[in-house]
Amino acid sequence: MTEQSRVAPAIGRRRRDRSLVDVRPDWPGGPLPALVEATVPDLDLAAWLAGNRDTVDELARRHAAVLLRGFAVAGPADFRAAMAALSGDVLSYGERSSPRSEVTEGVYTSTEHPADQPIVLHNEQSYTLNWPLRIVFFCETEPAAGGRTPLADSRRVLARLRPETVAGFERRGGVCYQRNYLPGISLSWQTAFQTDSRAEVEAYCARARIEAQWVGEEQLRTRQVRPAVREHPVTGERTWFNHALFFHVTSLPDEVSAGLRRALAEEDLPYQTAYGDGTPIGADVLAELRAAYAAETRSFPWRRGDVLLVENMLAAHAREPFTPPRRILTAMSDPVSAPPRRPPGPASPRRP
Repeated sequence: MTEQSRVAPAIGRRRRDRSLVDVRPDWPGGPLPALVEATVPDLDLAAWLAGNRDTVDELARRHAAVLLRGFAVAGPADFRAAMAALSGDVLSYGERSSPRSEVTEGVYTSTEHPADQPIVLHNEQSYTLNWPLRIVFFCETEPAAGGRTPLADSRRVLARLRPETVAGFERRGGVCYQRNYLPGISLSWQTAFQTDSRAEVEAYCARARIEAQWVGEEQLRTRQVRPAVREHPVTGERTWFNHALFFHVTSLPDEVSAGLRRALAEEDLPYQTAYGDGTPIGADVLAELRAAYAAETRSFPWRRGDVLLVENMLAAHAREPFTPPRRILTAMSDPVSAPPRRPPGPASPRRP
């Protein structure tokens, strides 16, 4: 077989694959996300993805998210097959911060927070040492009203922040996350860590660089410090990648935030953030973060069968309040690990 005869079929397949979809970075909802829309009925998403991973990867890294629309994705099984085509490393949901139910292996309900409450923009599991490079959503049931999944390009959010704001986080060690697992108020530690064993929780926290403290019989308090800015492992771009605003108590609805602060001491709040050295984040900085996110927020209305791939380190996602019914499923893939801590350098010699 000649080289030409080997190459020609591959070129032909790529041309046929391109003719099956319409790729539109600039559409009414774009360029975040870019739109890939099937142009033929009943196009199998998993099969198309298997032959077009490079195209999807390039779009995801350039535009931070890709909306795959018009494909034949009827339910969780089709969605899971699409995830398998996207990645060989679909993840389970660990170190939980929101209530979810597993639908099938690696596929979860997106969140079970009340429908009338918004969810603030965030990058999935940025507070951990091992986070997913991608989080993918599937619309099984369109919302009756509302319920969009807003996105914000985390590179552009970082660019909007004042250099002194970013330097302040970096100088103070990043972001400190304090959580209290309080029965009846927040997730229990058993749900968050998926175990009933205190010893297993303590071992996990030791591995994950989390300070753990038992408070009484039921309450667990944890504290962990993580960077505010990280670099994407493929593109090398610096990105605003954290939960500094999401976990700050003032990001809750006003009446909820005020009620918690009346009922609980500061150290007992379910979630709170500070600078890495424990210094409180000022109201002016919180307002600046909110303004930067708001300026970069984009959204689109869900359609049944939509699959949204979010490059987690390049785009934050959120959720609008909605009128039921609404069923959005989610899966995460491609774990990224924080670099190990550098050992302390040699002590400086003392001057005589």
